[in-house]
Order: sequence, then structure tokens, then C-alpha cells
Amino acid sequence: MGEIRDHELVRSSVLKHKSFLYVTEFFSGMSVMAVELGASRLLAPYFSSSQIVWTVIIGTIMVALALGALIGGRLADKYPDPNRLYRRILIAACWIAAIPFLGKYVIALISLGLASFVSSNFLVWASLVSCFAIFVFPLILLGTVTPSLIKLSVESLEHNGKTVGELSALNTIGSIIGTFLPTFVTIPTVGTAATFLIFAAILSIICLIYFLSVKRRWIRALVITIIILVLSFVPFNNSFAFWEPDLTYEGESIYNYLQVKENDRQVILSTNTLVGVQSIMMKEESLTGMYYDYALAAPFMAGLSEKGNEDRDILILGLGTGTYATQCQQYFDGVSVTGVEIDQKIVDLAYEYFELSDAVDVSVYDGRAYLQTGEGKDKLYDVIMVDAYQDITIPFQMSTTEFFSLVRDHLKEDGVMVVNMNMRSGKDGSINDYLCDTISTVFDSVCTVKVSGGTNMELFAANGKDLTGALASACGEITENRDLRNMMLDVASELTPVTGGDRILTDDKAPVELLGMKVIDELIEGELDDYRSILDSAGVSGIMDLLK
Repeated sequence: MGEIRDHELVRSSVLKHKSFLYVTEFFSGMSVMAVELGASRLLAPYFSSSQIVWTVIIGTIMVALALGALIGGRLADKYPDPNRLYRRILIAACWIAAIPFLGKYVIALISLGLASFVSSNFLVWASLVSCFAIFVFPLILLGTVTPSLIKLSVESLEHNGKTVGELSALNTIGSIIGTFLPTFVTIPTVGTAATFLIFAAILSIICLIYFLSVKRRWIRALVITIIILVLSFVPFNNSFAFWEPDLTYEGESIYNYLQVKENDRQVILSTNTLVGVQSIMMKEESLTGMYYDYALAAPFMAGLSEKGNEDRDILILGLGTGTYATQCQQYFDGVSVTGVEIDQKIVDLAYEYFELSDAVDVSVYDGRAYLQTGEGKDKLYDVIMVDAYQDITIPFQMSTTEFFSLVRDHLKEDGVMVVNMNMRSGKDGSINDYLCDTISTVFDSVCTVKVSGGTNMELFAANGKDLTGALASACGEITENRDLRNMMLDVASELTPVTGGDRILTDDKAPVELLGMKVIDELIEGELDDYRSILDSAGVSGIMDLLK
């Protein structure tokens, strides 16, 4: 009698109209893609946003959906009961809503656990295990939706193709919207945490409508929906860097996770990483002690200190918040600086926290596209700085012979290119070796200098110019700033010529992610040795103390 009663309730519910089944399919497809986009942002601060991490995310989600389809098909045949389906969706909604609160701790615990025994490919393994632990279960549940809905929707073999096609189309359309909506609306507007909660709320509302219509278990669905909705719209502190008590700013843009930290001496920007520095502002006018100081050799090599009131133009591809632009204006009076930055939010932070001068001409554009089709396509520059590489996330289109040829064509006759390469390795065949060989096919004078106290290396390139001699000669003209003069003398003495080789990156073949991962793996292994020692001696509390 109970089963008969259940089927009667279902027949009198919203399911008597196919449209509700179609709505369920549409929003489940949308939620899957929203979770995928949210996954990339949840993992990026810890593992970067490289193509490798994206591959891990996509692969994990496809595995989960495949398992969900397999399990869902069997459940649909064995238990053709919509109550079970909507319970699964409600459980998935609860899990997705919990991700913003628990996900970062799961990632931290998994990373610490793997650090004790993983000796290679740590980035891949840590991101893979984290992705499986956090996202597989709810996506398996959502993967059961389509076969279950097909079972409930198909009324006759004569029209089953039409019904399956309509469900598939709605799932695809929902997936498309679920791709664009988080990227362009929810993540940059309200953040990753709220994005998870918003789509969890959508799923729970669908379940609530169903359970209200069958007059079964609706109170539980109502309570869950209210909790998720409240959490979606109530501001709360959900920092990715949960061990950082005093962040000046933490937020997200279309492209990046962003973090600003400040102390008595400096303001620092980090992007897509919880450690490291992408931009810095010294509160007292002084050298930064970082790679920006070394890069100041390029204007001296190009003879800007000798040109007086002549037009002196500097282009920065990868402006960040303007560290290098500010330095160039500080040390070269009257110089014209143009900065190209793809992320509008970073530009906003530059003005808000880093005192970027209005005299810097800022263009929100892709660096390569700016030279090809933007305002800079017809201009020539004395110095072009390429500072667009962030750890493993090296844009391949700005690492090839075609790109560096484009840079060369936008330099004045005695112009100089400087490239900040941030993954120095002691092993042969690293990403920097490939970049050096590639650049050497475009410029006849190339040299590098290692930045002390880090893994950066600055590369200088020009045609028909003795870069070391030009810098050494210019050092004699630096009389008013002893620190700057000593810095340039150090750079001149440490410059190493690059002879070039056959490791060439092109638009057709530029495996920068794999090359970068090898160096990252090497760097991480060195760091993990230290962490393992702390874990052995002081346990997890010792690691947390180190992070504070």
C-alpha cells in the first residue's frame, strides 16, 4: 500500500508535467559546469591555474560524471523512483555548499600528508587527490540525473529519441550558461565561495519544489534550502589563506585570485598563489631588493640616461600593479611608460593600494595582442619588459619565436628587451634554457643575470649592441644614487652571455606547462625536505606555526 501511495503522490506532483524534469536537467547541467569553474578557483591559490591543473580538474570531473551515468542508469532501472533522484540531488547540494567552508582545509591536510612521502610530481598528485576528495562524490550524484530523468520522461519507444534529444540539449545549454555565468558574473562579483553556495541553493530549491509537491520530506528540504540561501547572502570571512590574519585585501577577478599584504616597509601583491610576490611597493623610495632592480639595467643599456629630453619610451607587458613602471619614472626623469595588463582588477588595485601614477599609460589588453592589434602596433620603444610569467602559468603565446620577433620589431634601433624568467633551475633542459635558445634565434646579443635570494633570472636582448659594455659605461654616469649605481655595477659584473642552442619554442610547439612543471617539481622537492623535517620534529602544529 505504501508503494502505491508513493506512486499516486508522484503522479499528482510537479512530475505530471515533463517541464519540471526538463528544468531539473537544465539546472543540473548548469551546476556541474559551475562546480568545475569553482574548482579551478579553489585549487588555483594552492596549485596554480596552469593547464596541468585544468587537466586534472577536467579529468576528475569526467570520471565522476561517467561513474554517475553508469550508476544512475542501473538505479533508474532498479528503482524508478523520483524520490530517490531528488534525495541524491539534495545531498549533492549539501556537499557543494560545504566546499567553501571545508575545501581549503582538505587541500591543506592532503598536501601535508602527501609531503611526507611523495618525491616527484607533487603538484600533480596533490591537486589530483584534492580534486577527487572534494568534487567526485557530488558530481557522481549529479551524473545520475540524466539517466534517471530519461527513465522518468520516456513514455513510449516511438518518441524516446525525441525525449532523450531534448534532455541532452537542455543539459548542454545549461552547461554553457554554467560556464559563462561563474566566469563573468558570480566569481568576479561575489567570489568563489558564494558561487558554490548559489548553485547549491538552485539545486536545493528544485528539490524543495519537488518534495512540497509530493508532500514528503519537504521540511528537511526547506531547512537545507534556507540555510544555503542565508549563507549565500550573508558576508563571512572565507579566506583561502586561513592562516593569514591581517590581509589588506583578498579577492578574485576573471583571471586571478588576488591577495594584498602590507607591513611597515612595503605593500605586496600575490596572484594565484598563497606565497610569492608578483608586485611590490616600497613605502620609502628605495630599491626593492628583487628582480625589478636588476631589470633597471635595460634602460641604461638602451642609453636612456644619455638621451636627455629626447623621446624615451618604455613598454611593460605584464604591468601588474606597476612596480617596474614606478621605478622607471623614479630613476629616469621624463620617461614615457606604457603598461599592458590583462586583468582590470589588478589595475584597480594598482591605483588603490600601490600608488600607481596617472602618468603611466595603462592599457587593459593581452600583451601579444597589444603589439599586433592594440594601440602599440605602430609604436617603437627604447625598452620592452616582458613580465608575464607566473610560476608554471607561462602563457605559451608569449614564449615563442613569433612573439619575440614581434617584440624585436617594436624596438627602436638601439632598443633593449628584458624578460623576467622566474623558474631558475640547476638542471639542463629547463624552461629557461628553452627561452634562452628561442630568444637567441631572434636577437644576436643575449645575456642573463641571476637574481640573488630567489629563483628569478633576468634576460636582456638586443641586436647590434654590446649589452655588458653599454651597462658598464652607463654606470659611470650614475652619481646621485649610490645604491642604484652599486646595483648596476653588480649586474654588469654578473652578466652571462647566452650562446643559444636548438631548444626552440614556436607557436606550433611550446610545451611550457610540462617544462615549467619539471622546475616547479624540483623547487617543491627542495621545500618539502624542509617541511618533512618540521613534520618529523614538530608535527602539523609546527607547519602551521611556520605559516603564521
